[in-house]
Amino acid sequence: MNQSVEWIWQHAGWPHFNWDDGLLAPLLRACNKAQGGLLGMLRISDVTANAQTELDALLQNIITSSAIEGEQLNAGSVRSSLAKRLGLTSDERVTPRSEGLAELMLDATQHYDAPLTFARLMHWHRLLFPEVDSLLAKGVSVGTLRGSEPMQVVSGRIDRPIVHFEAPGRGGLEAQLGDFFDWFNASRTNNALDPMLRAGIAHFWFVTLHPFDDGNGRLTRAITDLALAQADHQAIRFYAMSAIILSTRQSYYRVLESSQRSGLDITPWLTWFLETLLSALEQAMQRIDRVLANARFWHQHREDGLSPEQIKVLTRLLNGDVLVEKPGMGFAGGISAAQYQAVAKVSKATATRHLTDLLEKGCLMKLPGGGRNTRYQISR
Repeated sequence: MNQSVEWIWQHAGWPHFNWDDGLLAPLLRACNKAQGGLLGMLRISDVTANAQTELDALLQNIITSSAIEGEQLNAGSVRSSLAKRLGLTSDERVTPRSEGLAELMLDATQHYDAPLTFARLMHWHRLLFPEVDSLLAKGVSVGTLRGSEPMQVVSGRIDRPIVHFEAPGRGGLEAQLGDFFDWFNASRTNNALDPMLRAGIAHFWFVTLHPFDDGNGRLTRAITDLALAQADHQAIRFYAMSAIILSTRQSYYRVLESSQRSGLDITPWLTWFLETLLSALEQAMQRIDRVLANARFWHQHREDGLSPEQIKVLTRLLNGDVLVEKPGMGFAGGISAAQYQAVAKVSKATATRHLTDLLEKGCLMKLPGGGRNTRYQISR
């Protein structure tokens, strides 16, 4: 076969990857700095707020990881399954699907000290697909490796297909997985390998093996979450890398495909991975910063004797929620008296009195403009 069209796993040195340390060093420094900043912010934030933030991050990770594969989940059901396991309350009904996904995510992150084994991976695959009977009818095996048919990602006409990706053949797949598990478990103590770089390598290596009929992408991202939990040295997750991957899905597939065809140097893939991780960390820091700012606001106004209606509106403003069913009418645009009346479900006179009171107490400030167009925003 022509060297230029060989898949990466066909190279004699597979899976001994190489990369350009000098090119990746600035990104690694930025990721480690962001990681340290995030963990520092968490240490000074409220425990209850942290639990809710963790729930939100886990939920986002599960929902977006499935969305990458084109599956839309019931967010309420998944949230309820997660909340139950995190000791939080929720009234939503759960489903076998949401229960399995929640258990998988929490096993990958809360049990980050446990080794990654063949048995653990098979358990994750079964959690990913609780509807075993319906999948068997479609020829998808659950909790077992894929069959002997070639594993390819193909597009184009049937008579002129374009192969974007081809996984290693079925023969010897168990041995290749064993090599991956051995490396994954041993590399945790390799001080010469940056833990975030290790997460990127694990992601690429496992997705290349593509060991199952279905679910490879989601399990790849679960393994990545496990590696990142090990990098953070904590079970609590506050950033959702899958959400960033979803928003840049086309570039994700492009860099994976090009890296599968370009030899054992995976610098382009690791560059993309670290850039994506940095975005996830920075977004998490912004969310935690908002949580801390909100906590300071409520502490400052804890003795103000605010009414339930005032608290309701302030909470939605602090969270940046949309206040009416119109585009652009969220926190950035402030709130009008009419919006206050609609959200608080009070009379026009009461809305005016409440807003005046919130101004006097320093909870709100007027935005430029006046008359009937006067808008108010949170005063920090």
